[in-house]
Amino acid sequence: MKPGDRPTPSPIALVLASIVAVQFGGALASTLIPAIGATGSVALRLGFAAVVLCALGRPSIRGRSRADWMVVTGFAVILATMNLCLYGSLAHLPLGVAVTCEFIGPLTLAAVLSRQARDRVAVLFAVIGVLLVSGALTTSWSRLPLQGILLALAAGGCWAAYIVASRATGARFASLDGLAIALAMGAVVVLPLGIWRAGGALLTGNALVKGLGIAILSTVLPYSLELLALRRLSARIFGILLSLEPAAGAIAGLLVLGQRLNRLEVVGMALVVCASVIVLGASVEKPPNSRQR
Repeated sequence: MKPGDRPTPSPIALVLASIVAVQFGGALASTLIPAIGATGSVALRLGFAAVVLCALGRPSIRGRSRADWMVVTGFAVILATMNLCLYGSLAHLPLGVAVTCEFIGPLTLAAVLSRQARDRVAVLFAVIGVLLVSGALTTSWSRLPLQGILLALAAGGCWAAYIVASRATGARFASLDGLAIALAMGAVVVLPLGIWRAGGALLTGNALVKGLGIAILSTVLPYSLELLALRRLSARIFGILLSLEPAAGAIAGLLVLGQRLNRLEVVGMALVVCASVIVLGASVEKPPNSRQR
C-alpha cells in the first residue's frame, strides 16, 4: 500500500457485515409484512433503497453500452423477483423452512463451482449446518403449503442468480452505480404492485418509517457490501459464507430475545463455521478485469 492510500476492507469483513445488517432488517420486516403484505413491504424496501443509493451515489447513466444495460436490467429483474418471492414465502412458511429452501440456491452454486475436495466438504458442512440451525428437520413438511415452498425455492434460485449478476454488475459499473440503477429499475416495477395490493396502508407513518429502516438494513447496506466483496471474492466462497446467516440469526435471537439454542442448533452453527474456515483457507480471488468508468 502506498503512503496516503486508504486501507481496503477485507471482502470477508464486508460479507460478515452484510450478514449482521440483514439480521436486523429481517427482524424489522417481520413486523411490517403482517401490516401491509409481502408486496407492499418489497415496494417500500426497493423504493427507499433506490432513493437512498441514487441520492448518495448519483450514478452516471451516460455512455453506457448495450451490454452494460443488458447486465443491469437483468440484475434489476433478479432483485425484484428475489425479494417478492422471499417475502411471499415468509407469508406461508415457518422461517426455518423458508431459509432452508432459499439456501439451496447459493449452496448449489457453490457446489457447482467447487473444484477441490476441500470445497465439496465445505459445501456439505454448510448444507447440514443450515438444516440443523434452521430447525427444518423438526418440521412436518407434508403439511406445508406447496405455494410457499415453490416461492422459497424460486427465491433461492434468484439468490444464486443474484450472486452472479452482482459480480457482473460490479465489474461493469464503477462504485455502486450499477446497484443504484438496478434498484431504481426494480422499484419502478414493484411500486405500482405494492400500491395496488396494500393501498393506503402503504403510506402510513409507521409503515414508511419501518420501510425506510428495512431498505437501509436489508438492501442498501448488505447489497452494497456484497457487491464490493464480490469484486474480489469468488462466487464459490461467497455462497458458502452465506451459510453463516442462519447461525447469525440464532445468535441474535439468543442475545436480543433470550431464545435458547438446542444441541442440534449448536452443532449446526459449528458446522457452518467450519465450512467458512475451510473455504477461507483458499486464496481470495483478484478482482476481474473490468471497465470502471
